[in-house]
Amino acid sequence: MARADCPDAGPALRCRLRGGEAMNGHHDIAQGEQAHGGGASTSGAVTGMAGHPAGVAVRIAVVIPSYRVRDHIMGVLESLPHQVSSIYVVDDACPDRTGDRVLAECRDPRVKVLRHQVNLGVGGAVMTGYREAIADGADIVVKMDGDGQMDAATLPQLVGPILRGEADYTKGNRFYDLAQISRMPRTRIFGNAVLSFMTKISSGYWDIFDPTNGYTAIHARVAGKLPLAKISRRYFFETDMLFRLSIARAVVVDVPMDARYGAESSNLRISRVLFDFSFKHLRNTVKRVFYNYFLRDMSLASLELVAGLGFLVVGTTLGAGFWIESARSGVTASAGSVMLVALQVIVGIQLILGFLAYDIASTPRRVVHRLLGRD
Repeated sequence: MARADCPDAGPALRCRLRGGEAMNGHHDIAQGEQAHGGGASTSGAVTGMAGHPAGVAVRIAVVIPSYRVRDHIMGVLESLPHQVSSIYVVDDACPDRTGDRVLAECRDPRVKVLRHQVNLGVGGAVMTGYREAIADGADIVVKMDGDGQMDAATLPQLVGPILRGEADYTKGNRFYDLAQISRMPRTRIFGNAVLSFMTKISSGYWDIFDPTNGYTAIHARVAGKLPLAKISRRYFFETDMLFRLSIARAVVVDVPMDARYGAESSNLRISRVLFDFSFKHLRNTVKRVFYNYFLRDMSLASLELVAGLGFLVVGTTLGAGFWIESARSGVTASAGSVMLVALQVIVGIQLILGFLAYDIASTPRRVVHRLLGRD
């Protein structure tokens, strides 16, 4: 068994590659071989990505953050299709030693185990996998959980928009098929609806849903341009990714998929993270608006927002002042005073609605990975 160092992940990380020799970072999936011990065949190839050199196989990597998924991880690895060229199992200081089981039982030469000496959270584990996949020359990086809730058979549909040059980042959406929603717990439906609305505001991707869906794919060039060290390490990381992608003006596409719930349990509890998420959404909203409408660009929408907030604040303040004065004196405010307040509030709301309409229409539509070169 060969070992490989991962300098980008810091001293707390070790990497081990399962197989007869270290996997070449430019491993071509067209030249793979049958994996031992039940692994998928690696004899297939994907060669049709927009903007990719003709005849050159597309290298698809899968990152699997692993924490308390020892009972499910082997089934997930065995289910991965032959189009995948490399697989990174990131053992996030798992107390169940998921990484040890993979090393002991998996004979698939595509699999590499990355270890964290301390728990960095699901976001930290994914960022470690991203760095390793990019360094190894992957073209597309897929993130899949190790609990078996994500169907590997839908992976081709997930990466399809990126291969066709239609998206920079894709994610699953379990709410596309209304018949599937009835299978979800009601608390999860409500929580996802609330989080989805907040994500639309903070990210600017008004046409996506199911933001906590962790089944994602990203073009490696786009991933390489993101500030991976700044992305949230815990459960907010999927939403924070969308915020960072919005700043990069990347195109995000939802891919319909079925919900899968088995004996496994999710570590995410909406009631525990709602207030924390709310604060982070507010922070990201302020950052996004400042970056996109005042720092990097300025448009009529920028003026609408400033004027709208100004009218709304002044109108509300005047209204509160008139109400307090009326309560103290016992004299009803004049019709002119009421009209002055109402006019400013109405104008302020109309201007803010105009800004929102512009923001919704400004959702990124042009892929950026074609404009980026490899580092």
